[in-house]
Amino acid sequence: MPTSVAEPVAAVTATRRHRGALVALPVVVVLVGVVALGVGRYSVGFDQVVRILLGQVLPIERTWSDTEAAVVLGVRLPRVALSMLVGAGLAVCGAVLQAVFANPIVSPQILGVSSGASFGGVLAIVLGLGSAALVLGSFTFGLLAIVAVFATSRLRGPTPPLTIVLSGIVVGAFFSALVSLLTYLADPYDELQSIVFWLLGSLATATWAKVAVAGVPVLLGGALIVALRWRINVLSLGDEDASTLGLRPARLRWLLLVAVAAVVAGQVAVSGVVGWVGLVVPHLARLWVGPDHRVLVPVTLALGAAYLTVIDTVTRNLGAAEIPLGVLTALVGAPVFLVLLRRSRRRMWSGA
Repeated sequence: MPTSVAEPVAAVTATRRHRGALVALPVVVVLVGVVALGVGRYSVGFDQVVRILLGQVLPIERTWSDTEAAVVLGVRLPRVALSMLVGAGLAVCGAVLQAVFANPIVSPQILGVSSGASFGGVLAIVLGLGSAALVLGSFTFGLLAIVAVFATSRLRGPTPPLTIVLSGIVVGAFFSALVSLLTYLADPYDELQSIVFWLLGSLATATWAKVAVAGVPVLLGGALIVALRWRINVLSLGDEDASTLGLRPARLRWLLLVAVAAVVAGQVAVSGVVGWVGLVVPHLARLWVGPDHRVLVPVTLALGAAYLTVIDTVTRNLGAAEIPLGVLTALVGAPVFLVLLRRSRRRMWSGA
């Protein structure tokens, strides 16, 4: 097929694929949520789950028991809502960072935000300050980490992307060392178990209060990223081209990084460290819809929400004892990422 004919055909095919993804993914997210609400040690029929949810807003006939309503609404719904928020936030942060640094292996952990938030949480556990202090400490030190990255990378003149990456590595290593120190000093019969379990990542203690804590930064940061998604396309061209087109690359980059920091800090505060989501999901989305961030960002949000909800549902049903979420995301994410990297490393970035 001649090039002049092939290009319009490819464009039409890509547009149809984009529309299909934007229509299908919300349906998939809803279906995943319904399945997650019904599956568990106490099984609830999917039709009953739907009726319970609709019964909260519509005057329909009650066919469910009080126990089923308590399980679905009081126990599982906060956890499913939290897993979707955390998954969507981590996934879109990965997509943004990979575009900002033009590097397919960048993830939210690169800025040291996860390490800073982890230190804040561990410090609260060691001091015995309670769950509220744990959330506040994680969020505070997560944001402090991005401030430290900003301060160390802008000592002199402009800030190239590589300098930001190196600053993030340094700040992350510093906070990781502090976490190791606190872990070493913790009481092995009490505090150490709580620290290890929290650092491995879990949504087992999900509550509506934690949903609110994660929801504020994820929704605000996600809304900002969605609003700037077309500018991310321009930023991906490089600073010189972006400046020529009227953007201020440095300001836009830091605005996106602050949004990422807020989202990741909020996530770590409520669920501990959950890795690989921000690395794997953007690649899956990019393989599906290509590198155009106008479509990639919303698709990544939805795909991340569904992905982590599936993983979390598996963690609480796979064995007698719940598997830490961060362990399973790594066990699933690492081989999936290797397969994607091996089979589609060119297509991911070319959009072919």
